Amino acid sequence: MSDTAPATFEGLKAVFVNCTLKPSPALSHTQGLMDDSITLMRDQGVEVDVIRAADHVIPPGVYPDMREDVPGGNQERDDWPELAARILAADILVVGTPIWLGDKSSIATRVIERLYGLSGDLNDRGQYLYYGRTAGVVVTGNEDGVKHVAMNVLYSLQHLGYTIPPNADAGWIGGIGPGPSYLDEGSGGPETDFTQRNLTFMTWNLLHTAAWLKAGGGFPAGGNSREGWNAGERYGHPNPEYR
Repeated sequence: MSDTAPATFEGLKAVFVNCTLKPSPALSHTQGLMDDSITLMRDQGVEVDVIRAADHVIPPGVYPDMREDVPGGNQERDDWPELAARILAADILVVGTPIWLGDKSSIATRVIERLYGLSGDLNDRGQYLYYGRTAGVVVTGNEDGVKHVAMNVLYSLQHLGYTIPPNADAGWIGGIGPGPSYLDEGSGGPETDFTQRNLTFMTWNLLHTAAWLKAGGGFPAGGNSREGWNAGERYGHPNPEYR
């Protein structure tokens, strides 16, 4: 088996959603770590879109459009439909989040909830909408919780239908308690071998997975069509009542 990477990953698209609590132009340490993955992808010919969620109005909820789809809703603005279109245009999704109180940010929770609002939609194979895409997560902070956050986010994304490759998370934390964050002078974050190795492996594994899925025309169809299930197909389920 060859361990040589393809010469290029041109034709792939990635979207990085930074769920920092700070709107632009405030310094985002999460963005600082994500930027390394973005550079790696762009160097391989990938088209990269970057969204800072705090720069947009994203009302809470699990409907595609909180202005129109909610009974009795009165939201005057919802940027999510436009953001969702950008996310759905990408083969790769990377969610970035800081750690607060040992968990992902409230904005990250909101983004995942809004992604969930589209999870009942289907693609052209009758599969769930997010099939055929891959995802990873980047986490920063100066308190414990990187693996807990990664577990939470990656579970959520695979439940929606994203394909999660091996080692699909990377993170950095400083010493537990008040102290320097990733981009602060003297933090040691950008020089941490463990973090940079994991970020590099995550990025390449996302590229490989996205390329495989794209070359195959999406996630393989067979036994996983919601449309087929609704029409009465049971794909060999052993319960006689479902045959």
